[in-house]
Amino acid sequence: MPRILILNPNTTISVTELVTRHARELLGDSVECIPATARFGANYISNEAAYAIAGHAALDGVAEYGQGCDAVLLACFGDPGLFALREVCAMPVIGLAEAAMRQAAMHGRFSIVTGGALWRPMLERLAAALGYAGKVARIRTIALTGAEIASDPQGSIAFLAAECRAAALEDHAQAVILGGAALAGMAARIAPQLSVPVIDSVHAGARVAAQLATDYARGARPPPMHYATPTSGIGTALARLLA
Repeated sequence: MPRILILNPNTTISVTELVTRHARELLGDSVECIPATARFGANYISNEAAYAIAGHAALDGVAEYGQGCDAVLLACFGDPGLFALREVCAMPVIGLAEAAMRQAAMHGRFSIVTGGALWRPMLERLAAALGYAGKVARIRTIALTGAEIASDPQGSIAFLAAECRAAALEDHAQAVILGGAALAGMAARIAPQLSVPVIDSVHAGARVAAQLATDYARGARPPPMHYATPTSGIGTALARLLA
């Protein structure tokens, strides 16, 4: 059975558990989901410094927990460390944001709704790097951070729903991404209020990761891109991976 490493690059175990539960419910017995949580870094990624640390934590996490897996699902909307992971990993890697953008772009121009005002420039940069800048109508953030949404999802959903409705009406978005690991499952509750698709980033990521893992397990394996990198002062497993 193909195995997906569900790697949360922040240190909040409850988020790892939430994403893993939704992935297992969605995918059933078609793949095995292996949860892993970053060993260091921010509880929730909400600024550039935390994002940079999360990229290191993601590399460390794959080195520690990725053996025997057929794909990596980077369980953070923002995909920290995505390109570095693809450079060093033999198995394929997908992040929640890239998977959601890929799905949304099939409908046309899309808006993104997520928590934490500082995420806007980071997501703009990621969309450009992934080739989706021309497809983004607008990136909308609410003042509540991922941590605050996770602590009170029922109280947060009204704010998120209002932004999703505004995205459809004001941005003329043809799809809306509800982005965030802690927001897993909320898109289904908001979707009936909109006339355009509302995409759950966790569900989008799980679907893509499952297909990648299945293909990889069957032997569809691209050649590695990585060249040996001498290091010092990092974790033993990561140093070995980079070497």
